[in-house]
Parts: sequence; C-alpha cells; structure tokens
Amino acid sequence: MRVMVCCAAAVTAASLAVSAAASELDAFIERAEDRGIVILGEIHDNPIHHTNQARIVEALQPDALVFEMIPQEREARVNELRAEGASREKIAEALDWEASGWPDFDYYAQVLEAAPEARVFGGGQPHADVRRAMVEGAAGPFGPDAAIYGLDQPLEPEEQAARERIMAAAHCDAIPEEILPGMVEAQRFRDAGLADATLWARTMTGGGQVVVITGNGHADLERGMPEPLRHANPDADLISLGQLEAEPEDEEEVPFDHVIVTDAPERDDPCAVFLDAAE
Repeated sequence: MRVMVCCAAAVTAASLAVSAAASELDAFIERAEDRGIVILGEIHDNPIHHTNQARIVEALQPDALVFEMIPQEREARVNELRAEGASREKIAEALDWEASGWPDFDYYAQVLEAAPEARVFGGGQPHADVRRAMVEGAAGPFGPDAAIYGLDQPLEPEEQAARERIMAAAHCDAIPEEILPGMVEAQRFRDAGLADATLWARTMTGGGQVVVITGNGHADLERGMPEPLRHANPDADLISLGQLEAEPEDEEEVPFDHVIVTDAPERDDPCAVFLDAAE
C-alpha cells in the first residue's frame, strides 16, 4: 500500500496540517518498526525531510544508521566521537563537512542524535572511484564483489535509456548526451556501495535494524540501492520512504513503499547553474 501525505499547502489550517503529517509519520513508523532495513529518502536541502527522518529514527531506535553523506573511511571516527559525547561541531569538523558539498550539518546531526546508541556506517564512496566508474564502468572500481551486486552485467538497452533520461532531467537537460552513460554507471556504483554498507551494517549488528539516510534517487525501489541490495540478498526485508515536494502524476508508478509530500523550501532556481555553464 502506498500512502500519500498532504502537508500545509493542501489544508486550510496549519494545525490540521501538522497533525495530519504526524498521523502519517506514525503510520509509516508502524509499517517500518519490524522491518530489517528502513530506507528514508529525502530531497537534500529540504529541512522538513530531515525533521521527518529524525522523528522516524527517534521512534524506531535502530541498531545502525547508514548515511550516504558519510564516507566509509570516516565512520570509525564518527562512532568514536559519538561515544565520547562530542558536539555537532566536532563531528562536522571530523567529516570536513564544510568542504563536502552537503547542506547544513544540523540537518543530519538531528538524525544522529535521535538514536544515540546506534552504530553509524558510511555509505559514501571516494570521489576518485566515482570518477573511475564514469569512465570504466561501475564494476572496475567496485572490485571483486561487483558481481554480487550485478555490476558485472550491463543494463538492458531500454533500462539504460530510461536511466539516461532520468539523469538528464535531474540535470535540467543541460549536460552533453555523451556524458550520460558514465553518469548512470557512477550512480550504479554509488547505489551498490550504499547497499554494501547496509548489508555490512546488518551483519555487524547481528541482524539488527538498519536505517538508511539517503536521497530519493537512491531510495528508489526499482533503480536505486534496493535493486543491487536485492541482487545480493533476494530475501532482504526492507521498506522505502520517498519524500517529495509535489504530488506524483501517477501514484501507481511511484517507486517507493510509502510517500510523504511536503512543502518545498525557498531556494534559487536549481537549473541556473547548469544553464549558465551551458552558455
């Protein structure tokens, strides 16, 4: 069952919007509480999405948190700092967050703090390896486990074309067509890395519940990290939440188990940077 949640823009009273959103979050939490892997999608710069994630994590108290935004090589230091009771500032400094390109660290710190006993795992891959994937294909930089996640096999032509269209649209149709196949391979590489971190988190917590914090693209059940994860473990018990800013045109085509629609924050035109570069 897919659940569509309307936020303040769809109701007349703010209090009713808040209670409706809380009610639907509770509905998702009820669906997720017994699942082994809970994938919480987001639009990265939307603060409402991070608040929702924190509320879900606080309710679930998972054994592990996997973050797309945290590099794998820094997860040990993050766990050390959490054990020491370090401040948000200290953790952000250890992650070199200001240079990372991600939005305000406070968005993610509230998720970390919502489950203080959870072990943190990094799902972020080295930039050099992502660039290699664009040139060589995802299997090369992923290494000997590539076949476990299906990276040794090319996508079917129709699926390849569909993913290239999605990638182009995500970049405002302002990037050269010849770059698109490499970008699809980079996305496959990152999805497989996130799936690998998630399955490792399950193993290292003795099969404990794992919550994954990631963008909606990676949370996509059909073309995101659940696809390589299920290739590696067909019996994986997972549920995926997508957080959107507009009602989907066709609810039956939404690639998530559960959807929440929120207001969008005020932001500059996201296409401007691509269009300016193309001129």
